[in-house]
Amino acid sequence: MENTFLRGMQGSVRLEPGSSEELAANMQLSRSWQQDICQVTLTNKNASPVRVREVVLFHGDFDLSPDCAWYGEGYQMLSQTNGSLEQPRSIGSYRDHEHYKLEQLPEFFTAYNLVTFQIEPARHLLLAFTSCRRFSGLFRVNPGSIEVVMETEGLVLAPGQRWNLEEFMCGMGADREQLLSRLAERIQQYHPRLTWPGIPTGWCSWYGYGPEVSEQNIQAAMRAIGTALPDLQYIQIDDGYQRYMGDWLTPGTRFPRGVKALCRGIHAHGFEPAIWVAPFIAEQESQVLKEHPDWFVQDDAGQPLSSAAISFGGWRKPPWYMLDGTHPGAQAYLERVFRTMREEWGCRYFKLDALTWGALPGGRRYDQAATRIEAYRQGMAALQRGAGDDSLILGCNAPLWASLGTVHAMRVSGDIARRWSTVETVARETFWRNWQHGRLWINDPDCVVLTNQNGSTLTPDEILFHATAIAASGGMVLSGDRVENLSDEQWNMLGQLLPPTGRPARFDDLSQCIGRTQVNGELRLYLFNWDDDPRDLQVPLSSSWQLTDIWSGADLGLHDGEITLKQMPPHSARLLSARRPADWKADRV
Repeated sequence: MENTFLRGMQGSVRLEPGSSEELAANMQLSRSWQQDICQVTLTNKNASPVRVREVVLFHGDFDLSPDCAWYGEGYQMLSQTNGSLEQPRSIGSYRDHEHYKLEQLPEFFTAYNLVTFQIEPARHLLLAFTSCRRFSGLFRVNPGSIEVVMETEGLVLAPGQRWNLEEFMCGMGADREQLLSRLAERIQQYHPRLTWPGIPTGWCSWYGYGPEVSEQNIQAAMRAIGTALPDLQYIQIDDGYQRYMGDWLTPGTRFPRGVKALCRGIHAHGFEPAIWVAPFIAEQESQVLKEHPDWFVQDDAGQPLSSAAISFGGWRKPPWYMLDGTHPGAQAYLERVFRTMREEWGCRYFKLDALTWGALPGGRRYDQAATRIEAYRQGMAALQRGAGDDSLILGCNAPLWASLGTVHAMRVSGDIARRWSTVETVARETFWRNWQHGRLWINDPDCVVLTNQNGSTLTPDEILFHATAIAASGGMVLSGDRVENLSDEQWNMLGQLLPPTGRPARFDDLSQCIGRTQVNGELRLYLFNWDDDPRDLQVPLSSSWQLTDIWSGADLGLHDGEITLKQMPPHSARLLSARRPADWKADRV
């Protein structure tokens, strides 16, 4: 059943504009199925080289209802889509084609590397690429048709040469989570997960201080954490420590002793230093750009190409210029930066931001035969050599599938902010990617913020909703507040998130109102009211369970078959522990 959905569809090869139809006709596209997996090759049967713009693995009519619920991944970490085929909607505020200016044909909506469709309540279709070694895959979708496409970027295929394209999977079944589990297993064949002992916890400077962070701010946070919650392991120095974007080893004026001395001081207090780096970008005033312009992606005149000319120019101190991951000098620079931070600064945790700028289309690279995926992965390999095998690498603002096998952890949502609309969005973004945690990498749902700041007005219910969503991710826990201002109650709430369970919630349905997971022999229920009004939430239970509210400690009594939470306030959540009556009584003895 899985393969028949696509097997009747044709494939085609699209060459660069101006190529003859005869050249295209002599391109041999071969597709070989083994159960739900398709291997694809492309061979040039012409006597002359050809430039291949893209390969359409399958295209044809889409026999699905226009109101079919679906989910599509983005090329960029911040881009996700759901809704229906007829009315797709962006989950967050950023879209690949609008914000990052990636091509989208007007008659289609474009998703990348993974799409799922809920054909019926208990019938799901999954289409996905299981590898991303050289090429990026995409899906062009509308209510009536679909194209499954491999982007080949106009690269030259020589006469008689064959490309092995990325592997493709088409699965159908009653359980969406099982399909995603199967996908994760297949991805491991090509991109083994980088493992790390435990799940990182700590504090991040960004949401308290932004780019104005100082050495004094870091020290104040460290003292507060050391007194109240020393289990927070990492002290993450975020954007703002460097003089210029790109000159990562040169500190700014608010770090007069240098970042090396600060990292050593963090060690001395019993914590681990963590550092933010945006390895593939540099601002116009940076020394690395001035002294080595050839290390950067070039424009047609042979000058460093501004990212603003082809995509988003950057969120701070734009325009940014993009380090070329294929250039030997750039690779050596990346390796040196991370080796210095590791060996001299004593830092073994790197949050890598703005990674997409290492994998944007456009411009000329040193190795003109490399795809943007290869350029990115070569740059990542260089910095990994510098960081060493004993350092944790966290990806952020990344090209998602291109990062497979290159990072230990991955941000799976946009930036948190102290307003309800963002709390809601970040939770949605995270939950759609819960399946990735522990399979592709450690999920980072972004920081926990338990205080209002600068006039923000999160209600207590909304803060509890946010904390419950972090718990439901099963992933990393990083405090984002000015922790010296936390109350005892807020410290207690933060402490209840430690240690992370490592077990992401699995939701009953796509509404993401009822999530469940097993933690240390107990069932945990993550219950959310996303609405702007109070609502009753009926939670099915498999049998008799003794329920306890984890946040308040309240005993909710014995419930058999279901529990109904009456009039849950708007924007609120509950986190419940469910235990078998016999187990619960044994603990009371």
